[in-house]
Amino acid sequence: MGSGEWEVGNPPPIPTSHSLFPKTNMLSIDFRQIAIVAGKEFWDRIRNRWVLAVALVFTAFALVIAYFGAAQQGAVGFRSIEVTIASLVSLVIYLIPLIALILGFDAVVGERERGSLDLLLTLPITRRELILGKYTGLAAALAFSTIAGFGAVGLILSPQLDLTALFHYAGFMFSAILLGLAFLSLAVMLSVFASDRTRASGLAIGTWFFFVLVFDLLILGMLVVTAGDYGGEVFPYLLLLNPADVFRVLNVFTLDEVRTLYGLATVFPEALSNPTVLGGVMLAWILGPLAVAIWRFER
Repeated sequence: MGSGEWEVGNPPPIPTSHSLFPKTNMLSIDFRQIAIVAGKEFWDRIRNRWVLAVALVFTAFALVIAYFGAAQQGAVGFRSIEVTIASLVSLVIYLIPLIALILGFDAVVGERERGSLDLLLTLPITRRELILGKYTGLAAALAFSTIAGFGAVGLILSPQLDLTALFHYAGFMFSAILLGLAFLSLAVMLSVFASDRTRASGLAIGTWFFFVLVFDLLILGMLVVTAGDYGGEVFPYLLLLNPADVFRVLNVFTLDEVRTLYGLATVFPEALSNPTVLGGVMLAWILGPLAVAIWRFER
């Protein structure tokens, strides 16, 4: 019989799952591949001293703010963890989103420009696993530097803090990590959509400028123009559209002293000042852009 025919009693081989469902279309995820890519991204940042540099920046700024943040009021030295967190919130809102966007804006488009993306995709790894691996590695580097930098300050201040203050400071560090992860997700999404590194860097700078500087001005301008007659009730919900504002509210409204200091006790409804609700919103800001990035990269 011809080579393309089958004898009676010798049924043709059953196609394997790999031939029926190519790996690129499978919903399953190989976490080993994700771990390999994540490990490479993380250790690359360790070797080029990126993590060390960022941690030192966080430590230096946090120490200066903790001991000299009240210098304008004629007081020098550590006052309280509430006042320190209130000052650190402003620093983190400017610094961490910028660092996260710089870290992730070329995660995909950089590989594409260097010609290494096509080589990576020839390996037994799906596009989804590649994105998740890159994001996980970069997220680990960002989280490690944040914990190391602010954690060092926490250790220095720990003799002057009770357990409640330490708990509040740990919550501040955790929320700072969430803020970084949210902007890292935005950076990876921009990297997937951008056609080259120049456009990706421009989009990253524009994203930082909008969320950190412009967004609040637009809301305040709207309230001023309408004399507070319109938008007053919507104002708290509009803040949820900005991860930087979610971070600010998460820290301001979980500390009574800071809440009074900011004069916002009657602006934000009690339901939205719940840390669990705000944490869920921040989680949505992390998963949403990352999901869009995966969807676009698989097209």
